Amino acid sequence: RYRDVTGVQTCALPISSAAPPQTDDRRLRRRVYLTYGVLFFNGLTFYTGYSFLPIPASVGKAIAQSALPLALILTLSLNRRIMLRPNVFLCLVTLIVLGAFLTAMQPEHFGTVFRTFRLAGFVTCLWLMTPWWGRRDLLLVRCHLFMLGLVLSSVVVGLVLAPHTALAGGNTGRLGGALWPIPPTQVAHYAGVLTGLVVVLWFCGQMRSRTTALIAGGSVAILILTHTRTALIGLIAGIVVAGMSLIVAKARVRRLFATGGAIAAVAVMTLSAYIATWLARGQTTQGLSNLTGRTKVWGPLLAFPRNKFQEIFGFGLSNNSFNGLPIDSNWLASYNAQGLFGVIICASILVFLLITAYFQPRGLRRALALFLVTYCLIASFTEVGFTDVSIYLLDLTVAASLLVPFSRGSELPSGSGPAE
Repeated sequence: RYRDVTGVQTCALPISSAAPPQTDDRRLRRRVYLTYGVLFFNGLTFYTGYSFLPIPASVGKAIAQSALPLALILTLSLNRRIMLRPNVFLCLVTLIVLGAFLTAMQPEHFGTVFRTFRLAGFVTCLWLMTPWWGRRDLLLVRCHLFMLGLVLSSVVVGLVLAPHTALAGGNTGRLGGALWPIPPTQVAHYAGVLTGLVVVLWFCGQMRSRTTALIAGGSVAILILTHTRTALIGLIAGIVVAGMSLIVAKARVRRLFATGGAIAAVAVMTLSAYIATWLARGQTTQGLSNLTGRTKVWGPLLAFPRNKFQEIFGFGLSNNSFNGLPIDSNWLASYNAQGLFGVIICASILVFLLITAYFQPRGLRRALALFLVTYCLIASFTEVGFTDVSIYLLDLTVAASLLVPFSRGSELPSGSGPAE
């Protein structure tokens, strides 16, 4: 005890022996990285016929799906107070979960119960991660970049260890994951998103030129080896939209656009035949017109008889196939699984993110979000994932986390933040 200048007797506080805030914050970031990594791994679907490792399909799927309970445990340990940050994006995603439960209660759709509960657990993890949205250090973006780089590194390792299997791509002649079985379209998705995020970070001076060239060059090479046109178009469109939001303020964006336009003009004049051959991928005119056979599935799916309930709420979550063939369209897969309700919610998610980004101040966070939303919008026509557990849903979650206002609570170390 001591007396202060006013003569009042005061109790001296003991000196805290806790770790410095910087140490606590580093520990927190590591825990967030681990939690996000497990959640990301849960979104990696196990595909048979791509890996050179003799992993049974049942074992591989069990490994991927068992990551969700672990992710729930980790997020609960990270956010022990169950502090949730209100946001419209996850409210819309939660509507998808509620619609899935409504369909799963029908007796003829009992097989969708597992997928419905899995989606509910996945969305619960996303809600529990919301206290770390809006951080100035872009923590979730860095977690996303780290996991994308890790997955693409496994693809490169598989290419080195088993080049024939990796380049077979499920007998399509395209690069796939030979270590962990990943189809070429998903490999292209990861490569395209990683390239775009790195380029946008470079736009705003957050990444060095050499590092950007190394990462983007390697990712583009992987993307080209996958021969995936959707990912390439989504990457270009996303970079253009993100760059246009920065073109007034960033000189390097103007220089890159000018250089890119000149290179594109020269390439079209001199390499048009080779580019057309690469885009055709050896397909006939009929194959190109029906989008590699996709429209053969879309027509019968739309013509399939439905009652009023099935037209509005669909048949329930499935493996995104129809008559044993992949649907390969988020909008038609949503219509098949959750009817017009699911289609409207998916459209609302994209429209909400685009409108929110429009009203954000010009800068890095807005540009990153615009890239992710634009890429997912382009990919939604030939890929699936918005209404199920997928990396596309994580892409949009990262975009939504960039569009919330900065929260001081999200910067607090684990000793004083939501983790306690």
